[in-house]
Amino acid sequence: MTKNTAKSKAGSAEHTPMMQQYLKIKTEHPNELVFYRMGDFYELFFDDAKKAAQLLDVTLTARGKSAGNPIPMAGVPYHAAEGYLAKLVRLGESVAICEQVGDPATSKGPVERKVMRIVTPGTVSDEALLDASRDNLLVALTEAHSHADTSVFGISTLDVGSGRFQVLEVEGLDSAEAEIQRLNPAELLLPDTDTALSFEQSHKGIRRRPVWEFDYETALRLLTQQFGTKDLSGFGCGEMSAAISAAGCLLSYAQETQRTALPHIRALTPEDRDEAVTLDAATRRNLELDSNLTGGEEHTLFSVLNTTATAMGGRLLRRWLNRPLRALNTLEQRQEAIASFQADYRFEPIHNTLKNIGDLERILGRVALRSARPRDLSRLGASLTCYPELQTQLADHSTSLIGTLASDISTFPELVGLLESAIVENPPVVIRDGGVIADGYDEELDELRNISSNAGQFLLDLEAKERERTGISTLKVGYNRIHGYYIEISRAQSEQAPVDYVRRQTLKNAERFITPELKTFEDKALSAKSRALSREKALYDALVETLNESLLPLQISADAIATLDALTTLAERADSLSFTRPQLTHKPGIHITAGRHPVVEQVLESPFVANDVELNETRRMLVITGPNMGGKSTYMRQTALITLLAHIGSFIPAQSAEIGIVDRIFTRIGSSDDLAGGRSTFMVEMTETANILNNATARSLVLMDEIGRGTSTFDGLSLAWACAEYLAQRLQALTLFATHYFEITTMPSLLPGIENVHLDATEHNDNIVFLHNIQEGPANQSYGLQVAKLAGIPNSVISEAKRQLQLLESGTHPHTTQTSEDQPSSKEWETKKKAQPLATKQKKKESINDPLQGDIFASLSPHPVVSALEEIDVDDLTPRNALELLYELKNKLK
Repeated sequence: MTKNTAKSKAGSAEHTPMMQQYLKIKTEHPNELVFYRMGDFYELFFDDAKKAAQLLDVTLTARGKSAGNPIPMAGVPYHAAEGYLAKLVRLGESVAICEQVGDPATSKGPVERKVMRIVTPGTVSDEALLDASRDNLLVALTEAHSHADTSVFGISTLDVGSGRFQVLEVEGLDSAEAEIQRLNPAELLLPDTDTALSFEQSHKGIRRRPVWEFDYETALRLLTQQFGTKDLSGFGCGEMSAAISAAGCLLSYAQETQRTALPHIRALTPEDRDEAVTLDAATRRNLELDSNLTGGEEHTLFSVLNTTATAMGGRLLRRWLNRPLRALNTLEQRQEAIASFQADYRFEPIHNTLKNIGDLERILGRVALRSARPRDLSRLGASLTCYPELQTQLADHSTSLIGTLASDISTFPELVGLLESAIVENPPVVIRDGGVIADGYDEELDELRNISSNAGQFLLDLEAKERERTGISTLKVGYNRIHGYYIEISRAQSEQAPVDYVRRQTLKNAERFITPELKTFEDKALSAKSRALSREKALYDALVETLNESLLPLQISADAIATLDALTTLAERADSLSFTRPQLTHKPGIHITAGRHPVVEQVLESPFVANDVELNETRRMLVITGPNMGGKSTYMRQTALITLLAHIGSFIPAQSAEIGIVDRIFTRIGSSDDLAGGRSTFMVEMTETANILNNATARSLVLMDEIGRGTSTFDGLSLAWACAEYLAQRLQALTLFATHYFEITTMPSLLPGIENVHLDATEHNDNIVFLHNIQEGPANQSYGLQVAKLAGIPNSVISEAKRQLQLLESGTHPHTTQTSEDQPSSKEWETKKKAQPLATKQKKKESINDPLQGDIFASLSPHPVVSALEEIDVDDLTPRNALELLYELKNKLK
C-alpha cells in the first residue's frame, strides 16, 4: 500500500476508529510491514496482509469493508512472533512493531498504539533473528570528490548487536565494491542518487535514503551528540568527511529503527586500508575463505580453523580471515601469544573455561537497547563467574598481548552477586508472565506473591479465628466475583455479629459481612497478581539499568574474551594440524618449505604431498606447467592461503617459512561467466586480469591460472605472454603463473626474474599417475589425452584423438592444406608449425629452449642480435674478427 493510498484510506469516514488509527500509523511507515497489536495477535491489513500471507504461509482472511470491498487481513500469534519475524528478516523485509501502550480499562476510544521499534535485516538484535556465527552489519556508503577530482567513497559500518562502529575511505568504485564484498552487509544504505545504481545489481538489502541524511554538518552534529564530544578528532577520523557523512546516516537510521538510546555505541573507529592486505571479490571467492564456490561453508578455510568456544570468538576469527593485516608488530604479538598457549597444551584449560561463556557481545548489546531477556541476564551472570578463573589461567603467560587481555578481563563480583540473587536459576524466556525475579530479592514482591499464592490458607485461618471469636460454629468465609470476599452468618445468628462486622449483602436465609481485616486482605488479594507482575517488571527494568552503568568495562572484557578465544583456537589448530610459526619480514619474498593446503589435506584419504615455494627479488615469477589435475591450482592456492594465514598472525601448514609482508593478494583462477551481467567467460577472465594488472605492485602476491584459454590459440598465447611479461618486468609482482601454453616456458631464457617449475606425473600401463610434487624446470608432456581418458571419454574418441595428434605432429594433417574463412591460411599454418606443441619437440629430441618456441613473437620484431647472426658467414671469420664480433653483439644486447 503506497503512502498516498494509505492517506486516502485513513481519511475515509467509513472506517472504524481502530482502523483509522491503523491507517494513520501505516501512513507513517509505508515501506514496512506493520505488525499491529490486537490482543494476543499481531494483525496485518490490506497489501501488508496479502504479502505476509504469501511470505509466511499464514491464512488470509477479511474483516469489515473498504470502498465496498472486504479488508484483507492476516495475523500471527503474539507469543510466536519471533519465528515469523526471523523469516521476514531473512527475506530482506522490514517490520514496524506497533504495540498497545494505552490502558484498555481507561480508554474511551481505541486503545492507544505506538510503533515501538522497526525490525530490519541490518538492525536486528534479538537472538532468534541473528546468525550467531556471522556479523550482522549495517553499512552506509556515499561518494565525494577529492581535489584531484578522484571519486572518494566514505564507508561506515555498524553492528547494532555489539555497538562496533567503524569508518573507512577508499578511492575508486572498484575499491568501494571490494570493501562492500568484504563486509557483506545485511543492509546497505545508499544515497538516492544515480551513483548508487551499480551496487543494486550485486547486493541485496539495499535501502535508498534521502541525500540530506548524508549531509556532513548534520552527521557531525549527530555523532558528537552521541559521543558527548566537541569534534571527532579524538577518534582519529576528523578529516574523513565522506566517511563521517556515511556514519551520520547510519546512526540516524539506527536511532530511527531502535526508538531508544544507543549507549553501547561508544566510539567511532577509523579503518586504515593501508594497514590491511587487500583482497578483491574474485580472490575471496577463489580462495574459499569462509564461503565455498556453491555458497556454503563446507571445505572452507574458516571451517577448518573454527573450533572456537564462543560465538563472538568465531565471528572475530572470521573478521581476521577477511581482513588480514600488514602490521608486523601486531602479527608478531599474536604469534607470541599462540606459541605461549600452545606450549604444554595450555590452551586446553582456557578453552574449557571459555565454553561456559555466552555470547556476551550481543547480550550486552541487548542490555544497552533495553531488550535483554531473562535468559540473557542469566547467561551474563554465569559468564561473569568464569572471569576470575580466566585471570588465574592467564597469569602464567608473560607475552604482552596476553597481559593486555588479562587486564581487560575485569572481575565483577558485585554484578555476579546481584544477578545470582535477582534471577531465578532457570528463568522463563520472557518477563511477560513473571516468574523471573527470585524469591527473597524484594520484600514487597515476596508479600504480593504470598498473598496471591496463599489466599486459600488465609481464608481458612480467618474462618477458624472468627468462629472462635464469635462462638458461631456455622460462620463461613467465602468469595464471589460480584461482591468479593465476605463472612456469612445465618439470619437467625446474625444478631450475634460483632460490632466491627459491616453488612455487605442480605440473602433469604443469611447475612454477609465484611471486616476491616478482610477488606484489607481483599484489596491486596484482588490486585496481588497484577501488582506482583508490575513490581517484577519494574525490578527487572531497574536491574537492566544497573547493568548499563557498567556497560563499558563489560564490553571491554567481552572484546578481550573474543580475542582470547580466537588466539587459543589458533593455538589448538596449530597443535592438532601440525602448523608451524612462520618468520615474518619486511623483505619481499615468500620462502615456504614443505607447504600444504590447509583444507585439501583435511579431506584427502591419502597423505598430502607437501611442496616448496621460493619467490624472492631475483625469482619473482614461477611459470607452472604440468597436466590437468596434476595439482597446479592446489599448489597456487596453498601458497596464497599460507601467506594469508601468516598475515592474521596464525601458524601455517608448512615445515618452515619466511614470508615478506604483502600489500595485496590477487587470484585469477577458474572459469565462469556472468550471464546476468552480459559477460562471457572470457570477458570475466579479462576483467579480472585487468584488475590485477592495474592494481598489483611489487609487494603483491599474484596467482594467474590459464590466462588466454577462452579465445583462439594465437590470441590467447599472445595475451598470456604479454600479461606474464608485464607482471614480471613492469610490476615485478610475486607471481605464480600456471599455463598450458608451453611457449611461455621459454620466457626464463629471455627475461630475468622468471623460473620454470612443473608438477610431476608419470604413465603406467597407458594410465597417468599424478605425483603432485613440484620440480624445477618445465613439464615435458601435457598428458591431455590421458586425463581425458581418466575423465571417462570413450576409448574410440581417445583413439581418434591419438590419430589426429600424430597427423598434426607430423605435419600431414589434411587441414594444413585447406584455406577458407574458417581455416588458417597456409602462411598462418606455417607460423603455427614453428610453434608446434612441446610433445613434438620432445619426440624429436629437441631442446625445450629451442628458439622456435619464441618465433611467434620474434617474427613480429626480430632482435638486432638475431638479425646480425643470420647475416654472418662463420667460415670467413678470423679468430680476431670473431672476438670483435662477440663484443659488438654483447653491446647490442645492452
